[in-house]
Amino acid sequence: MSSEDVEKASASDQETATSNVNLEQTSMSDQDLDGISNGQNDGIVELLQKTLDPNKYATKKTIAQGLLDVALLTANASQLKYVLQVGPKHEFYTLMLSLIIISIILQVLQGALCIFLGTKVDINDQDDHSKAEKANNYVVLINFLLVGVNVVINTFDIKSSGSGT
Repeated sequence: MSSEDVEKASASDQETATSNVNLEQTSMSDQDLDGISNGQNDGIVELLQKTLDPNKYATKKTIAQGLLDVALLTANASQLKYVLQVGPKHEFYTLMLSLIIISIILQVLQGALCIFLGTKVDINDQDDHSKAEKANNYVVLINFLLVGVNVVINTFDIKSSGSGT
Protein backbone atom coordinates (compact mmCIF):
# COMPACT_ATOMS: atom_id res chain seq x y z
CA MET A 1 0.00 0.00 0.00
CA SER A 2 1.21 3.45 -0.79
CA SER A 3 1.31 6.29 1.71
CA GLU A 4 -1.57 8.01 -0.12
CA ASP A 5 -3.77 4.93 0.37
CA VAL A 6 -2.92 4.87 4.08
CA GLU A 7 -3.81 8.57 4.43
CA LYS A 8 -7.13 8.05 2.61
CA ALA A 9 -7.96 5.08 4.83
CA SER A 10 -7.17 6.98 8.04
CA ALA A 11 -9.20 9.97 6.83
CA SER A 12 -12.11 7.64 6.11
CA ASP A 13 -11.79 6.12 9.61
CA GLN A 14 -11.84 9.60 11.15
CA GLU A 15 -15.01 10.52 9.23
CA THR A 16 -16.69 7.32 10.41
CA ALA A 17 -15.69 8.01 13.99
CA THR A 18 -16.96 11.58 13.75
CA SER A 19 -20.34 10.45 12.36
CA ASN A 20 -20.63 7.88 15.17
CA VAL A 21 -20.01 10.59 17.73
CA ASN A 22 -22.63 12.81 16.13
CA LEU A 23 -25.15 9.98 16.24
CA GLU A 24 -24.40 9.37 19.90
CA GLN A 25 -24.78 13.06 20.69
CA THR A 26 -28.15 13.33 18.93
CA SER A 27 -29.74 10.23 20.43
CA MET A 28 -32.14 10.61 23.36
CA SER A 29 -31.04 9.75 26.84
CA ASP A 30 -32.79 7.20 29.01
CA GLN A 31 -34.15 10.03 31.18
CA ASP A 32 -35.79 11.65 28.15
CA LEU A 33 -37.40 8.36 27.19
CA ASP A 34 -38.58 7.80 30.78
CA GLY A 35 -40.18 11.26 30.78
CA ILE A 36 -42.14 10.44 27.66
CA SER A 37 -43.23 7.01 28.87
CA ASN A 38 -44.15 8.29 32.35
CA GLY A 39 -46.61 10.78 30.91
CA GLN A 40 -44.69 14.02 31.41
CA ASN A 41 -45.26 14.93 27.75
CA ASP A 42 -48.94 13.97 27.59
CA GLY A 43 -49.81 17.57 26.75
CA ILE A 44 -47.82 17.37 23.52
CA VAL A 45 -49.39 14.06 22.55
CA GLU A 46 -52.86 15.39 23.39
CA LEU A 47 -52.22 18.53 21.33
CA LEU A 48 -51.16 16.40 18.33
CA GLN A 49 -54.28 14.26 18.67
CA LYS A 50 -56.48 17.36 18.78
CA THR A 51 -54.90 18.88 15.69
CA LEU A 52 -55.15 15.63 13.71
CA ASP A 53 -58.74 14.75 14.66
CA PRO A 54 -60.35 13.19 11.59
CA ASN A 55 -63.84 14.12 12.81
CA LYS A 56 -62.97 17.83 12.69
CA TYR A 57 -61.62 17.42 9.16
CA ALA A 58 -64.72 15.57 8.02
CA THR A 59 -66.96 18.19 9.63
CA LYS A 60 -65.10 21.07 7.97
CA LYS A 61 -65.20 19.25 4.63
CA THR A 62 -68.93 18.68 4.99
CA ILE A 63 -69.55 22.35 5.83
CA ALA A 64 -67.49 23.54 2.86
CA GLN A 65 -69.30 21.16 0.56
CA GLY A 66 -72.61 22.36 1.98
CA LEU A 67 -71.72 25.96 1.18
CA LEU A 68 -70.89 24.99 -2.40
CA ASP A 69 -74.18 23.14 -2.59
CA VAL A 70 -76.02 26.28 -1.47
CA ALA A 71 -74.34 28.24 -4.27
CA LEU A 72 -75.34 25.61 -6.84
CA LEU A 73 -78.87 25.45 -5.45
CA THR A 74 -79.14 29.23 -5.75
CA ALA A 75 -77.95 29.10 -9.36
CA ASN A 76 -80.44 26.34 -10.17
CA ALA A 77 -83.27 28.28 -8.54
CA SER A 78 -82.37 31.29 -10.66
CA GLN A 79 -82.32 29.13 -13.79
CA LEU A 80 -85.66 27.61 -12.85
CA LYS A 81 -87.18 31.06 -12.40
CA TYR A 82 -85.91 32.13 -15.80
CA VAL A 83 -87.16 28.95 -17.50
CA LEU A 84 -90.60 29.42 -15.98
CA GLN A 85 -90.67 33.08 -17.07
CA VAL A 86 -89.74 32.26 -20.67
CA GLY A 87 -92.25 29.43 -20.78
CA PRO A 88 -92.72 26.82 -23.51
CA LYS A 89 -91.72 29.25 -26.27
CA HIS A 90 -88.19 27.90 -26.17
CA GLU A 91 -87.40 24.62 -27.93
CA PHE A 92 -85.56 23.20 -24.87
CA TYR A 93 -88.17 24.22 -22.29
CA THR A 94 -89.18 20.70 -21.19
CA LEU A 95 -85.60 19.44 -21.15
CA MET A 96 -84.35 22.42 -19.13
CA LEU A 97 -87.26 22.29 -16.71
CA SER A 98 -86.81 18.57 -16.03
CA LEU A 99 -83.00 18.79 -15.68
CA ILE A 100 -83.19 21.72 -13.28
CA ILE A 101 -85.78 19.92 -11.15
CA ILE A 102 -83.63 16.75 -11.14
CA SER A 103 -80.62 18.83 -10.13
CA ILE A 104 -82.49 20.46 -7.24
CA ILE A 105 -83.79 17.09 -6.00
CA LEU A 106 -80.28 15.60 -6.14
CA GLN A 107 -78.89 18.59 -4.24
CA VAL A 108 -81.48 18.24 -1.47
CA LEU A 109 -80.69 14.53 -1.21
CA GLN A 110 -76.97 15.24 -1.09
CA GLY A 111 -77.49 17.88 1.60
CA ALA A 112 -79.42 15.39 3.72
CA LEU A 113 -76.60 12.85 3.37
CA CYS A 114 -74.01 15.47 4.32
CA ILE A 115 -76.02 16.38 7.41
CA PHE A 116 -76.17 12.68 8.27
CA LEU A 117 -72.40 12.36 7.84
CA GLY A 118 -71.72 15.47 9.89
CA THR A 119 -74.00 14.72 12.82
CA LYS A 120 -74.83 11.03 13.12
CA VAL A 121 -71.56 9.34 12.18
CA ASP A 122 -68.43 9.20 14.34
CA ILE A 123 -65.56 7.96 12.19
CA ASN A 124 -63.52 7.19 15.30
CA ASP A 125 -66.10 4.53 16.18
CA GLN A 126 -65.37 1.28 14.36
CA ASP A 127 -69.08 0.41 14.17
CA ASP A 128 -69.81 3.61 12.21
CA HIS A 129 -67.14 3.01 9.56
CA SER A 130 -69.40 1.03 7.23
CA LYS A 131 -72.25 3.56 7.53
CA ALA A 132 -69.87 6.45 6.88
CA GLU A 133 -68.31 4.71 3.89
CA LYS A 134 -71.69 3.95 2.32
CA ALA A 135 -72.98 7.48 2.89
CA ASN A 136 -69.76 8.95 1.52
CA ASN A 137 -69.98 6.75 -1.58
CA TYR A 138 -73.56 7.93 -2.17
CA VAL A 139 -72.45 11.56 -1.80
CA VAL A 140 -69.72 11.01 -4.40
CA LEU A 141 -72.20 9.33 -6.76
CA ILE A 142 -74.68 12.18 -6.36
CA ASN A 143 -71.87 14.70 -6.94
CA PHE A 144 -70.97 12.92 -10.17
CA LEU A 145 -74.60 12.97 -11.31
CA LEU A 146 -74.94 16.65 -10.37
CA VAL A 147 -71.91 17.58 -12.42
CA GLY A 148 -73.31 15.73 -15.43
CA VAL A 149 -76.78 17.21 -15.09
CA ASN A 150 -75.46 20.76 -14.64
CA VAL A 151 -73.12 20.43 -17.61
CA VAL A 152 -76.13 19.52 -19.75
CA ILE A 153 -78.16 22.37 -18.22
CA ASN A 154 -75.47 24.87 -19.08
CA THR A 155 -75.09 23.41 -22.57
CA PHE A 156 -78.76 24.09 -23.30
CA ASP A 157 -78.84 27.32 -21.30
CA ILE A 158 -81.85 29.34 -22.40
CA LYS A 159 -80.22 32.69 -21.68
CA SER A 160 -77.37 32.14 -24.14
CA SER A 161 -79.52 30.57 -26.88
CA GLY A 162 -82.14 33.32 -26.62
CA SER A 163 -79.67 36.23 -26.78
CA GLY A 164 -77.87 35.04 -29.91
CA THR A 165 -74.37 34.94 -28.35
